[in-house]
Amino acid sequence: MEQQFSKTQGEEGLKFTFDLMGMITGALIRPVETVLASERVDGVVFDTYQPYMELSAIALNLPYIHVANAVPFDVSGVTPLCFFDWGFADSVEARRRNLEGVEAFRRLLEPSLQVAKQYTYERKIVVDWDDLTATRSKLGWITQLPMEFDFGSIASNDALTHTGPFVNEGLRPSIAFPWAELKDAPLVYASMGTLQNGIESAFRSILDAAKRLEHLQFVVAVGDKLDKASFQPLPGNVLMVAVAPQLELLKRASLCITHAGLNTVLEALTYGVPLVALPVTNDQPGVAARIRDKGIGEFISPSELSADRLSFVIQRVLGEPGYHAQAQRMASAISVADGISSAAHQIESACTNAASRQTESGQHAESSHPA
Repeated sequence: MEQQFSKTQGEEGLKFTFDLMGMITGALIRPVETVLASERVDGVVFDTYQPYMELSAIALNLPYIHVANAVPFDVSGVTPLCFFDWGFADSVEARRRNLEGVEAFRRLLEPSLQVAKQYTYERKIVVDWDDLTATRSKLGWITQLPMEFDFGSIASNDALTHTGPFVNEGLRPSIAFPWAELKDAPLVYASMGTLQNGIESAFRSILDAAKRLEHLQFVVAVGDKLDKASFQPLPGNVLMVAVAPQLELLKRASLCITHAGLNTVLEALTYGVPLVALPVTNDQPGVAARIRDKGIGEFISPSELSADRLSFVIQRVLGEPGYHAQAQRMASAISVADGISSAAHQIESACTNAASRQTESGQHAESSHPA
């Protein structure tokens, strides 16, 4: 299944992801409830990308908080959902298009929704299933997106807290890397992440673009789904590794080529590195749209990806100082935000407030929806 997942793109990849989410919710929601009850926890933090797991907390009347490790779902129609590479526009036509995207999202949720409906029937929990936010926590909805990187209209949403990246460099394992083989040239770091890194054609395009850009040094992290040997011989200006010390390379990089996975993008921006995004599926198109919107890079959709197109965009992003300047501004905003501490403070504050209400009422505070 992991190998299949690594090769899916676009709508096929999105459906694969949501079908998998439904399977995971069905497999875990009852065991999670059992664990929460036996451990007598005081509160729970759920990732919004595992739909309806919060029902296990609602069943026990436990307070809970939602964290979006990927791009948060805006189902209001004000901004495009993150599955689309649409830019933000404040118009009637854009709102109509965005709401059509919300309906597509509702259809994708169907496997998880069926699991959730059965569970709430068993636990006698009443939920307004027409409201896609019905079970979202009222205590806290947190995203690691910096406010400066999000579309303005959702960034101003009172219900959503933007903290900045959840990056802790000290927890990264040490990874061996042939540093001595790097040439004295501007460094381009390329990674397609750890999940959708089985698309060989994307790496072929990166390597063919590198051949055209001999004045640049490329480091390509190919991951564990493809055989490095199949890409031999490599261009003379390319180092290919299975796993790279990503943060250390980004500190030296002039440009990052990425699948637009949010973690890699935020790590690049932490060090002020502009980006060329090659979004594959899931929330990556939405991340790519924000990259372009904020002037910190460009993106190429899968249907448009070629070595010629990629080499042109690489030269454009490296050659126009505005991209670097905007990436540096984003780095400054991230350094001030202190994402991990900010998120921890938000969670602690919400749980403390919930506990106070619980003490006053003599029972668990209502978290999102009455059981």
